[in-house]
Amino acid sequence: MATTTQAGQGTTTGGGRSPFLVELYRSALGKKYIMAITGIVGLGYILAHMIGNLKLYQSPEDFNRYAEFLRELLYPIAPASAILNLLRAVLILALIGHVVAAAQLTAMNRRARPDSYRSKRDYVTADFAARTMRWTGVIVLLFLAYHLADLTWGWVNPAEAGATPYEKVVASFSQPAVAAFYLFANLALGVHIYHGTWSLFQSMGWNRPGSSRQGLRLLAIAFTVVVIGGNLTFPIAVQVGLIS
Repeated sequence: MATTTQAGQGTTTGGGRSPFLVELYRSALGKKYIMAITGIVGLGYILAHMIGNLKLYQSPEDFNRYAEFLRELLYPIAPASAILNLLRAVLILALIGHVVAAAQLTAMNRRARPDSYRSKRDYVTADFAARTMRWTGVIVLLFLAYHLADLTWGWVNPAEAGATPYEKVVASFSQPAVAAFYLFANLALGVHIYHGTWSLFQSMGWNRPGSSRQGLRLLAIAFTVVVIGGNLTFPIAVQVGLIS
C-alpha cells in the first residue's frame, strides 16, 4: 500500500523510501545542485559562444567558416548538424531544468519564510544582483528567444534570403533598436551570471570561509566582465562601422 509522508521525508511505497536521487531533488539542496549543474552548462556555452563570435573581427570568411564548422562537427562520422542539434538539445534541457528548479526553490523559500517573518533588513543586506535575479532571468529568456528568431532561424532578421551568417549579424546589429536591445539584455545577463556564478560556488561547497571567498568573488567578477564585455563589443562595432 502506497503512502505519502510529509515534505522532506519523500514518498514511501510499502514502507520503503523513495530513491535517493528523487528525495535529493525534492529538497532545497537538490534543487540548488540542479541550478548549479545546469548553470555550469550555461556558463560554458556563453563563454564558448563569445569566443567564437570574436571571429567577426577577423573577416567575414573566418566567421562563416566558424559557423560551417559548427554545423559539420564530427561529420562524416555523424550526419551534418547532428552534433550541433544534440548540443542545442542539451542546452534546452539545461535551461528548462534551471528555470524549473529556480521556480520550485523560490516557492519553497516562500513557504518556509512567510511575509510576516520577512524584514526590511533582509532586503537591504541582499545585493542588487541577488534582488534582481528573477527579473534579469526573465530578460535573458526574452533575449534568448529573440536571438534564436533573429540569428538562428532568421524569422526576424532583415538580411535577404540566403544571406551568410556574417551578413545576418551585420544586418541585425545595423538596426539601432536591435543593437540597443542586445546591449541592454547583455547587461542584464551580466548581472544574472555574476550572482549565479557566486551562488554556484556556494551551492557546490567551494565557497569556504577565509581568503578563498574573496578569490572566488573576483573570479565571478572577472568571468562576467570578460564574457559580457566581449558580447557588448559586437553590436557597438557594427554601429560604428568597425564590422561592416
